[in-house]
Amino acid sequence: MSPQTAFWVATGIFILAYVLIVSEKIHKTIIALTGAALMIVLGIVTQEEALHSVELGVDWNVIFLLFSMMVIINLMKPSGIFEYIAIRSAKFAKGKPFMIMAVFSVVTAVLSALLDNVTTVLLIAPVTLLICDALDLDVVPYLIAEALASNIGGTATLIGDPPNIMIASKAGLSFMAFLTNLGPVVIVIMIAFVITIKLIFGKRLVVKEELRERIMAMDEREAIKDPLLVKKSLFVLGLTMTGFVMHGVLHMEPATIALFGAAMLLLISGIKEPHHVLAEVEWSTLFFFIGLFIVIGGVVKVGLIGWMSVKMLQLTQGNMFETSMVLMWFSAFASAFIDNIPYVATMNPLIIDMAKQLWPDAQGVALLQHPELMPVWWSLALGACLGGNGTPIGASANVIVVGMSEKMGRPITFLRFMLYGMPIMIGSVVIATIYVWLRYYVLHF
Repeated sequence: MSPQTAFWVATGIFILAYVLIVSEKIHKTIIALTGAALMIVLGIVTQEEALHSVELGVDWNVIFLLFSMMVIINLMKPSGIFEYIAIRSAKFAKGKPFMIMAVFSVVTAVLSALLDNVTTVLLIAPVTLLICDALDLDVVPYLIAEALASNIGGTATLIGDPPNIMIASKAGLSFMAFLTNLGPVVIVIMIAFVITIKLIFGKRLVVKEELRERIMAMDEREAIKDPLLVKKSLFVLGLTMTGFVMHGVLHMEPATIALFGAAMLLLISGIKEPHHVLAEVEWSTLFFFIGLFIVIGGVVKVGLIGWMSVKMLQLTQGNMFETSMVLMWFSAFASAFIDNIPYVATMNPLIIDMAKQLWPDAQGVALLQHPELMPVWWSLALGACLGGNGTPIGASANVIVVGMSEKMGRPITFLRFMLYGMPIMIGSVVIATIYVWLRYYVLHF
């Protein structure tokens, strides 16, 4: 197959796959796996590239991180710890529906900054379902709000979202660099987010007084069914979370730390057969990711994403302010429809190449962290992370929430998620645009 033919075949598979995913006529996992199989069978990518290439293939770090955290959560469920947290949270919010949504959104954002957004939604979603069932509320608005909050919170730190880890690795940026440069704008965006969900959901979230009183009368301590398992689970979870925070010091990938935590809890939990724990893993979600990674790898290989990105950079003609603004908005809309991990993997070398052309005498850190280049890195991070809120396939946390909701018997359609996510994404990027303009091009600090 000629390169030109491969380009159009891969682009056709990519577009058709996304159209079918949006239409929801066929399950998204079936579409993703079919698209992946076509990419390999037609020779767009080889099996070796699909399964083993860091640039083009499945990101096994993401897959094993998801799998391991699902195992940990499934092992913790029988202890009653989630019911305990649910009742405590509902009582703290006085059983008021919007207060519960706001509390959970803020908690989700904070945890997503300290850990990662996928782990956070895996922890929060089961608790949310329990609260909504007790109060006879629709869980879908809560799950959507938490997914959106996790992506906003994850933007603030190096470890909060995979694109940040990738940018930090390429540009040699530290944890504190991310926190001091992106933390302030994330706080502003979260405040705006809570106000927005109040306007969207506030009047619709109504609960009967007797249900609220019943929640307030509950004794959360009675929810604990296995105190020993609670202690073991919290110990392993705490150890795993500490590992996530220190993964740079430990020189271990988050997936390795999560897998160790899952194996340790399986070992000490006292279960004799792991079949039921493994059966409850969100396998359809994991295989959706596997298929999607391969489909994206195909269009990366044939040059579609690179072509789009080069055209975007050519528009700015070396003007750093224009580059920052165009990059942020292009990244936001691209990341809404294309997984932001391969997208950032494509953009990183393009930004470095652009820097080499602009400052040919600079090398190493002096080049990668050139004062005029730094706003471009921050714009890429903001666009890629916040853009994930636009659609249910824009970020890993969104896919997880949609998958869990479907398993709960409360499916979230593509358009319903997008109806809430896209306006919030656009509003977030508007705030980020003003922030970058003021901080780096007006006030210069």
